[in-house]
Amino acid sequence: MTAFSGGIVQAETKSDTKILNDAEEWFKGVKGTHRIVYDGSTPHDGFPIIWNWAFYLTNNQTDVPDSDMTAMTVLRHSAIPFAMNSSVWKKYKLGTVYGINDPKTQQPSERNPFYAPTEGDFPIPAIQGIKDLQARGAMFCVCDLAMNFYSGVIAGQMGLEAADVYADFKAAVEPGIQIVPSGVWALQRAQKHGCAYVFAGG
Repeated sequence: MTAFSGGIVQAETKSDTKILNDAEEWFKGVKGTHRIVYDGSTPHDGFPIIWNWAFYLTNNQTDVPDSDMTAMTVLRHSAIPFAMNSSVWKKYKLGTVYGINDPKTQQPSERNPFYAPTEGDFPIPAIQGIKDLQARGAMFCVCDLAMNFYSGVIAGQMGLEAADVYADFKAAVEPGIQIVPSGVWALQRAQKHGCAYVFAGG
């Protein structure tokens, strides 16, 4: 199922001051002459991550070192599973919910194939996943508003408590990926910090 309608219960709607403060501080990590932010609003076969890697590759090819650039990907809306570890992909059938197939089996994925990809996960072996890109200085963040919304949707579909699903989502966010109040909030902050905007959804 990829459509969401009816029976939506939000796990949490009030502002989280700590998330806001941590996110504002995180944006101070944007560096370099060359800065870009990818709007990852949909899974789009992993392109919100692939284009991040392509920015590093092609800047290196034009003699720009990693230290003089920042590529950021904002994972929001239906691309939020890319920020989470495989435990919640399997537990909540995120591949089915978000229409993301495993690159190797072409069946709904029960793992995150784009955080630390293995052979066959990307169409070109040289493409790096989120973990390796973070080591180069790339920045990834995930929308808290979307985690709230979709945890309520999934809880309603599975007969669970929305707050429990939301807590699982937050706990499953991979190391170094910043939770931000919303994806659109992060896109504005990225541009305020000098990042050029590129839409990376489908």
